[in-house]
Amino acid sequence: MTTTAPGAGGQPAPAPAPGGAPAPGAAEDGPAAAATGSSPWQLARRELRRRPAVRVSLCVVLLFVLMAVTAPWLGALGGWSPEEFDKSAIDPYLGGQPLGSFGGISPEHWLGVEPVTGRDLFARVVHGAQVSLLIAFAATAIVVVTGTAAGIAAGYFGGRTDAALSRLMDLTMSFPSLIFMIAMLSVAKDVNRIVLMTAVIGLFGWPGVARVVRGQTLSLKHREYVDAARVGGSSSWRILTRDILPGVLGPVIAYTTLLIPGMISTEAALSYLGVGVRPPTPSWGQMIAESVAFYETDPMYFVIPSTFLFLAVLAFTLLGDALRDILDPRGGRT
Repeated sequence: MTTTAPGAGGQPAPAPAPGGAPAPGAAEDGPAAAATGSSPWQLARRELRRRPAVRVSLCVVLLFVLMAVTAPWLGALGGWSPEEFDKSAIDPYLGGQPLGSFGGISPEHWLGVEPVTGRDLFARVVHGAQVSLLIAFAATAIVVVTGTAAGIAAGYFGGRTDAALSRLMDLTMSFPSLIFMIAMLSVAKDVNRIVLMTAVIGLFGWPGVARVVRGQTLSLKHREYVDAARVGGSSSWRILTRDILPGVLGPVIAYTTLLIPGMISTEAALSYLGVGVRPPTPSWGQMIAESVAFYETDPMYFVIPSTFLFLAVLAFTLLGDALRDILDPRGGRT
């Protein structure tokens, strides 16, 4: 026996499909229905395709990563190593100024040369990308792993564990980190500067991630599926890795992409202040510091590394903002 919906002109309503699924003729909720069952990664891919600025930022990020990975081959393609001098590209009678227009840009030197030394700027920029991104990515990895572990432990176990880790977070965040970084890097002389900078930058960055993860863990540990796993006899390690960790990955990924531009800027600032990577190892911050003395006579020497640094930070920031809005919408509103 069929029933008719009021006002439907006497037409029978479609019968529900087996299993409670909506009938083929039933209306759907549009984007909400399309998003049903989507994983965070599927949702992120769908949203990123809709934002042209984010697509451009993603392409720029991938371009910089590719440039850093292939720096030795790119430098060889240009025909110069980052430490190789070319005295024929500078004028010794004008204080070592580059010959030609725009800082000595020519078929031999695609981005020009450094004043006084004649070193190829293209080779130094691509090798500087390798150093800057290596430090930024490695420091970010330390920050994320340490902060995630501390935040999950504090939020899940609570009590004394939470109190001890929370006080350690407060203590670390209370330090004037930049001054402490400068002091540590100035005192340590005969060490690998890249390793030291990575460790020092990572030392002061983890409390921010830990606080985000701790708050997320506090909201997850009383969910029904976590209680069911606990009653079922699952160990704390299994609950943390199988139930809690997947729930905090979205905010952690969003936070990670926002950390990277800050790490790039921190490395550049330390190198600019003279306590970062030491010459002749190239770094964007170091190149900008050296170019200050020539910004009037050779502005291209200042513009080129500054442009690369600006584009890298801008691209990572735009990508991080988009991922935060998608994966952690509540965090984006606070």
